[in-house]
Amino acid sequence: MKSISIKGSKRESVGKVATKALRNAGMVPCVIYGGETPIHFSAEEKAFKNLVYTPNVYTASLNVDGQKISAVLQDIQFHPVKDTILHVDFYQLFDDKEITMNIPVKLTGTSPGVLNGGSLRFTNRKLKVKALPANLPDFVSADISKLKIGHKLVVKSLINEDYTFMHPDNTVVVQVRTSRNATAVEDDEDEEVEATEEGATATE
Repeated sequence: MKSISIKGSKRESVGKVATKALRNAGMVPCVIYGGETPIHFSAEEKAFKNLVYTPNVYTASLNVDGQKISAVLQDIQFHPVKDTILHVDFYQLFDDKEITMNIPVKLTGTSPGVLNGGSLRFTNRKLKVKALPANLPDFVSADISKLKIGHKLVVKSLINEDYTFMHPDNTVVVQVRTSRNATAVEDDEDEEVEATEEGATATE
């Protein structure tokens, strides 16, 4: 999985006055959990742009006063009016410890059911995956090239040896449902068949 680098400095004081002063200076107070003790630090708000405002999922490569820590974004708080970042929580990653993350699903191929007028229902755009940090995927690939009208793709068909899905095997990821257009196409095909049969009878 791709990583975003963020540079920060340890916070000597974590009180309300110090926190307010940080925010006024364009800095975001942060905490890293998961290690022996929480690590409090601050970083420039603009450093979170590529980590937060994106549909993709990344790990974070944190550099806190020279100490490099690999982590994932755990929680983020926004100002209710200004929409600025108020606080960020990270969870530290360890090479030998599995982590659970929501990973985006990427559809590949073209569904024949959609080409025939069916409606594509992408019900689970992200899936919860558990894996070692090195095995976390950038996205889960879902091939829809065999999905006809009425067919669906479930989690069981996406199983990968590198990670585990934290969903029941029968969880629907994407499906192709019938629509008015699809019904109209099927009716036209039936009419053509009937007309052909009638023509053949009249000739005889």
